[in-house]
Amino acid sequence: MSRKPASVVLVGRPNVGKSTLFNRMTGSRRAIVNPTAGTTRDTVIRPAVWRAVPFELSDTGGLYGASQDPLHELVVRHGRRAMVGADLFVLVTDGREGLIGGDETIARELRATGRPVILAVNKTDDKRARNAALDFYGLGIDPVVEISAEHGTGVAELLDEIVSALGARRSTPAGSGTLAVGTPAPGTLAPGTLAPDEISVAIVGRPNVGKSSLVNRLLREERVLVSDMPGTTRDPVDAVMTWHRRRFRIVDTAGMRRPGRVARGGQIEWVSVAGARKSVEEADIVVLVIDAGSGPTDHDAAIGGEADRAGRGVLIVANKWDLVKARGPKYSETFDDDVRFQMRFLDYAPILHVSALTGERAPKILEAIDRIAASRRTKVPTPALNRFLQEVTAANPPVSPGRKHVRILYATQIGVAPPSFVFFTNVATTFHFSYQRFLVNQLRERFGFAGTPIRLQVRRRAQKGRQSRKARAAES
Repeated sequence: MSRKPASVVLVGRPNVGKSTLFNRMTGSRRAIVNPTAGTTRDTVIRPAVWRAVPFELSDTGGLYGASQDPLHELVVRHGRRAMVGADLFVLVTDGREGLIGGDETIARELRATGRPVILAVNKTDDKRARNAALDFYGLGIDPVVEISAEHGTGVAELLDEIVSALGARRSTPAGSGTLAVGTPAPGTLAPGTLAPDEISVAIVGRPNVGKSSLVNRLLREERVLVSDMPGTTRDPVDAVMTWHRRRFRIVDTAGMRRPGRVARGGQIEWVSVAGARKSVEEADIVVLVIDAGSGPTDHDAAIGGEADRAGRGVLIVANKWDLVKARGPKYSETFDDDVRFQMRFLDYAPILHVSALTGERAPKILEAIDRIAASRRTKVPTPALNRFLQEVTAANPPVSPGRKHVRILYATQIGVAPPSFVFFTNVATTFHFSYQRFLVNQLRERFGFAGTPIRLQVRRRAQKGRQSRKARAAES
């Protein structure tokens, strides 16, 4: 069994540049960067590699210091919980502001843990920081590395110190140089890629429908912040879990409001929603969480439409089901009918009624995700596909928009995730939308493509013996 990578945690006051440094060191844009103090709330964890030494880097919310975030105390408690399992701390300070009381308090707490601590004095590219940086040596932390997370200056030296503190042997000579934001650190997976055995699952939905509570329930730990205040989650927060020898990367995303409201919410919310949409694009399966009490809305349907257009598997989860049980046994049927009417294009998506608060039916979510993942990768043998095609078309011949006589000559599956098929016909045409839907439903019924969209293409079969224009021109 492979050893778990060491844990390196970035800590510091709000707005000292931890998220910028995190993105620089991991070669990603996972953590939101904004000049507003208290932007980071959840602990964001990403893999990093330097000089062939892998480790996990964690970005935490700001400790102490000024913050206008109403959830600051909750953020601090959550950040301290993330620090418990750290192998190494990097205390990030602001060279422009100089040494202040909050830095000293955090330094004392870190030294008390008995674990290695590296001091990174950030923003030293500014002239104002050149003299102030000397004050930080009085904290009694060694080594001290002066950096500029924004421009990359000194980041390579900081990574060298991290590797050295972790007890690693350098396989290549040390040197200067920087990492470029948006490109992976040496040896890391490119942003948005997965390990071969992982299934990426994005938890999406409107604000305050219980996405974070559901993630914590699935992970069986308080991994992400939970609050009644809408918009608590900002950064996409992912964690890997194992269930029945399956590896799932669960990604909690920010609540997605309507575009007009997002525009009024400011830059932080705009970036948060953009991150949520990117998580949908990178996911294999999207879990669309809706509020069981309020029922499906137009905006729920819009979010589900994004997942469908992206070709992702979709599972619809009606959360807070414990609050609607008093409405009687018939409510579940009425609720599901409303969902199907509101989201007719997601008729393939299973619906689960769960409660993240009580845990009722929450394990069914992982079972459904596993089934959908297997369904998306199903490959139908060509002979079986064409036997199915003969049976279907004999009873229900194809129809084209132009009412031309169309014969499907044969078909083949050209891709998975989502399952994609091409149908070769005697004429260049497209199927009538009703007949295309009929074929999709028949494919699901025969081969079990549950929870995933199916893509169909129609092509005219090439005529044998007919030369191309280029071939005839060459002969002449």
